[in-house]
Amino acid sequence: MFLSKLDSLKNAVKLVEDHQKTTETEEISIYDAHKRVLAEDIIAFHDSPPFDKSAMDGFALIAENTFGASNSAPKQLKIIDSIGAGDFSSKKVNENEAIVIATGAPIPEGANAVLMKEYTTTDGDDLTIYSQVTPGENVSPKSEDIEKGQKILDKNTFIRYQELGLIASAGYDRVKVYKKPRVKLIITGNELVEPTKDEIDRAKIINSNQFTIKAMVEDSGAICDIAHAGDTFDEVKDAILEASNDYDVIMTTGGTAISKGDVVLDAVDELGEILFHGVAIRPGKPAGAGIINGKMIFTFSGQPVAAMSQFDMFARKYLFEMQARDFEYHIVKRTSQLKIPSQLGRTDFIRAVSDDEHAKHVLNRGSGIIRSMVEANSYIIIDENDEGYQKDDLVDVVFFDSLLW
Repeated sequence: MFLSKLDSLKNAVKLVEDHQKTTETEEISIYDAHKRVLAEDIIAFHDSPPFDKSAMDGFALIAENTFGASNSAPKQLKIIDSIGAGDFSSKKVNENEAIVIATGAPIPEGANAVLMKEYTTTDGDDLTIYSQVTPGENVSPKSEDIEKGQKILDKNTFIRYQELGLIASAGYDRVKVYKKPRVKLIITGNELVEPTKDEIDRAKIINSNQFTIKAMVEDSGAICDIAHAGDTFDEVKDAILEASNDYDVIMTTGGTAISKGDVVLDAVDELGEILFHGVAIRPGKPAGAGIINGKMIFTFSGQPVAAMSQFDMFARKYLFEMQARDFEYHIVKRTSQLKIPSQLGRTDFIRAVSDDEHAKHVLNRGSGIIRSMVEANSYIIIDENDEGYQKDDLVDVVFFDSLLW
């Protein structure tokens, strides 16, 4: 299928957004919930802490009994019990009494403060204190963190380690999350071979795209399986059709050059609908997308750098938002250290090395030069309405690390 007119990047992205889907939900163990997205509100089953607890090791006592205590004027109290973590005391603290208490242990009845043990000395049950505390000092009150029945996390929240601890404290051992999208990556090309230390046959090339794109899919929170297809129409068509029955998203590399007889786009056109083929971008002009059996298919270039850039332009956002996680480029401004030419009507994603102040584009920028992506840590994005930048101009920069799940 040959489409001669190039779409703008904005229009191509809009076409993908118009067909955005969200995965179904599943309930999983909290042990597996790190870096997943909540598909339910979290309502606390418990108060946390569930009781007034000691914030440190020391002595639970009546704060008013410590008033005036100092190194020069110590006071005497009587120790009546000891509480370790996970234990409690049935004794009540009365005037001029104290109970030894561990961090996290429940405050005993009658006590209203904890004095750090560093400000005390003991001799059997006799306690000498050299400092004073105020009521409530060194006490974490009941429900200080979470109140029973309180909504503590909203649906669609990304579960970092912080949220994981909060969910556990609220009493959940299982949570409802969005399923990870299942992606089938179909690598096309008769010339491709597996990595080997042996000499490669003439006209063959090692298949690196299967590793880079699979890793990028996984860095977008999804699951990726790989298949291979030759350059014949029937073989590509069969592989795509099979994937559309079993997977949420299909991706292909190779066979997308903007010319007649491109087998991947021909197969997409016969099996479903082409959303676009050919975008005014650099690198990656042959990018395409379509719908087959209600599933999104992204068709990437066989050139490694172009395929990686196309993924970041189109597929990463789609995979994030399939799991109800918002995705936007985190654009920062940097000063360009070199002149960067471009042309009106085309959006450029230029590989660059950037720091806190400057950005310098990688000079060797061929769409097949994988080392240029290794040397870079960011993209300089040149909008279709700009003709490039001069040295010392402010440029839009997106760091690679900001794109990760």
